[in-house]
Amino acid sequence: MTDSVVVSIGGSILIPGDNDAEYIGKLAKMLKEVSEEVSVSVVVGGGKTARYYASNAAELGGSMFDQDILGIEATRLNAQLLSLALGDMPKRVPETVEQFVEARRTRTIPVMGGTEPGHTTDAVSAMIAKAIKADRVVNATSVDAVYTDDPRKNPGAKRIERMTIDELGDIVYKEHGASKSSVFDPMGVGIAKENRIDILMVDGRNLEELRKAILGQPFSGTFVDSHRAGPDPPRSPSRSPGTVLSPLCGAPRASSWTSCAHRRNRCRWPRMRA
Repeated sequence: MTDSVVVSIGGSILIPGDNDAEYIGKLAKMLKEVSEEVSVSVVVGGGKTARYYASNAAELGGSMFDQDILGIEATRLNAQLLSLALGDMPKRVPETVEQFVEARRTRTIPVMGGTEPGHTTDAVSAMIAKAIKADRVVNATSVDAVYTDDPRKNPGAKRIERMTIDELGDIVYKEHGASKSSVFDPMGVGIAKENRIDILMVDGRNLEELRKAILGQPFSGTFVDSHRAGPDPPRSPSRSPGTVLSPLCGAPRASSWTSCAHRRNRCRWPRMRA
């Protein structure tokens, strides 16, 4: 059974103003390559374009709702641009989860932006993952992992390679703001926790690590384990010498070589010994 992966690409990754066309072209090429091994769905953020319009709207007296509307349009513009690079730009990208699910029937790599005011595209990626029963969400960000603090402002911030979904929930912001940036949208965290969808945080401009995360291979970044959330998390089978472990989620191999003991997310890995 082919893995289903939702890739959430921050707008600050797609168009930071640093050889953007070259990067987008390489990103599209990589996404096409990995789509031959896994089912890929993409959600794109608004980045600096969304922030620019939101900040100007605020100065002009626009409400938070108004700012969100402009930011959402920026995400859709970015989604159109990536769709163009993929060679399949529609007149309008999907604007709802239902439209996206329908688009998956005819498009190899469907791409969308935001949906409605009140949440970011991180939450949209989690909604899509829930709707299509995806194995994982890969969050392509402007940093290479989750840190205890913003590493760009605090040199002493510590890098976190593995954490639970509850630990992620403890560090995200609690209130939505137009074009507000955080590690992950709190609504998205809640959806991932409820549906036990793992989240992989990776530097979006490092295409090799992004590729590995999409394919479910060991990668450099942060693995957020959503299977340990809730009052009754799944119990991993006891280990014995020689047990094959998944470097992606740390669980022993299940009966099928493509599935870890959680079974919800199908991990692929080189056979590593405990």
